[in-house]
Amino acid sequence: MAGRFDIVFLGNYTKDTIVSATGTRVVDGGAFNYGAHVAAAMQLQAAAVTRLAKEDWHVVRGLERLGVHVFAEATAQSTCLRLEYTSSNVDERTIYVTGIAGAFTLDQAAPLQADTFVVGASLRGEVPVSVIRALAAKGTRVAVDVQGFVRVEREGTLVAAAWPERDDVLHYVNILKADAVEAEILTGQKDIYRAARMMSELGPDEIVLTHRDGLLVLAGGRYYEAGFYPAALVGRSGRGDTCLAAYAARRLAASPGQATIWAAALTSLKMEAEGPFRRDLGDVEELIRRRYEPASD
Repeated sequence: MAGRFDIVFLGNYTKDTIVSATGTRVVDGGAFNYGAHVAAAMQLQAAAVTRLAKEDWHVVRGLERLGVHVFAEATAQSTCLRLEYTSSNVDERTIYVTGIAGAFTLDQAAPLQADTFVVGASLRGEVPVSVIRALAAKGTRVAVDVQGFVRVEREGTLVAAAWPERDDVLHYVNILKADAVEAEILTGQKDIYRAARMMSELGPDEIVLTHRDGLLVLAGGRYYEAGFYPAALVGRSGRGDTCLAAYAARRLAASPGQATIWAAALTSLKMEAEGPFRRDLGDVEELIRRRYEPASD
């Protein structure tokens, strides 16, 4: 298992049962899955490192057909989540855990090299600090979604909890992503601008903060903002995973301002359908022309 890539996504596959006003359905989830679809659409050299049960191996085969290099470890069971959306506020949901695929080990990511590693865990313990440290030691950019560290499993439910290893992890992080709820948990601030500033003071160079209406980025001491404009809100699950992936992937060759617009537009289109982003990049470019002002730094 070795190779050099533009971007690598690391996280467990999740089999998601989504319950909302529109009904109940089962979809293939996991931040690595949403992220790899974005990178494949952008025609990047992408890899995914994941853990899942053999019965869910169709996800591996699907990504490989898209040109993604998948380094998967078979586990006794996949991580299985039940996500219940009880209101029209897409930031409000309850997540139940019925199966966990276990934690990553150093040898799973050690041979890989990339310009950017994106770590998207489902809950604390899935990606140990030692793995984050090993990725940072490669001299690469490391992007981390805070949800995989503030969420813990208690009596079958994912709940937010204090993060004892916060400073140890964020010391190695270049891009930190959180949603508005997670940002408040991390900082105690409801104001997203203050929360982003406080998160940046913990060490990360760039903060990517999603909220129900759009995206706020803090990079180089400057705020960048872009709204979400989905024609229909069908695919809320995976919004944050897609947004972080799109931002990190675009940052390989673009400024923070340009990456903010790109991520918001691509995520808007992803939310119009269940599952990962499967649209043409021309659709993203067209939406940017129609709904966003040109980004400048």
